[in-house]
Amino acid sequence: MTALSGWLASWPGAFSLLLCSALTAAPSAHADPVLDGGKLVLTNGISTIEGSSGGGLASWATIAGMETDRGIGISAHVTAIELADYGWQSHGAAVGIRDRVELAYARQDFDTRKVGAALGLGAGYKFNQDIFSAKVRLVGDVVYGPSLLPQISVGLQHKRSLDAAIVKAVGAASPSGTDFTVSATKLFLSQSVLVNATARLTNANQFGLLGFGGANQRARSLQFEGSVAYMLTSRLVIGGEYRTRPNNLAIAREDDAHDLFVAWAFVRNATVTAAYADVGSIATFDGQRGGLVSLQFAF
Repeated sequence: MTALSGWLASWPGAFSLLLCSALTAAPSAHADPVLDGGKLVLTNGISTIEGSSGGGLASWATIAGMETDRGIGISAHVTAIELADYGWQSHGAAVGIRDRVELAYARQDFDTRKVGAALGLGAGYKFNQDIFSAKVRLVGDVVYGPSLLPQISVGLQHKRSLDAAIVKAVGAASPSGTDFTVSATKLFLSQSVLVNATARLTNANQFGLLGFGGANQRARSLQFEGSVAYMLTSRLVIGGEYRTRPNNLAIAREDDAHDLFVAWAFVRNATVTAAYADVGSIATFDGQRGGLVSLQFAF
């Protein structure tokens, strides 16, 4: 709570807007059930590696939870990625308010395993990061409405490394930073195809695990995230994503990331996702690709 309070205090303008939106959206005591759970299965997305709703790598314009515009939704996730030389784990939760506002938290743990010794950190050293995020749907709907009008949402993700001394030692300008996103997402039901595009303003190194900014560039730069998915059935989806990333640190190259995934809602409120993910080079170790498995519960 201390970390969250500090973050809220540091972003009074943004959260004043979000709080007003949430209060305006809050259902009355005599309205529909709070957890109405009326969304179509899988149209809430899954949990991204940063905790917000979307794909695995890319943020989408979706709002977390199974709520419609009449209630509140909640979701929780746990995700693990096995790479060639590293291990990565995330867990967190999100709240959606009337399919309009999303607030989320995630904790990332990045295990350097044997590489930690080669980097002088010690075998099995773990980088840890807290991510607090918020998203507001501005216009449109993922499923309904004109086919040429996607759901458009704006968001922010405030990331705080818990290893400030280490990330500064590797050349990061700061152990904390904030990403800003604009996403457009549309599901074309007749074609069973979902398309998403996201613009992200960021200076995160390795998604923020190695801090923010560096000798190559301190300021944020504009990056792109794209996703395409095909619904084999109403509960089974396959797709792929691509995400560009800045290259701020002088000590190591950072590559773009991509994945191929399958998501299966084996019951209405639970989805398991499996993916092949490739994030390129991490801290001078190339070929970091492997498997992702994620489990999400949403109501």
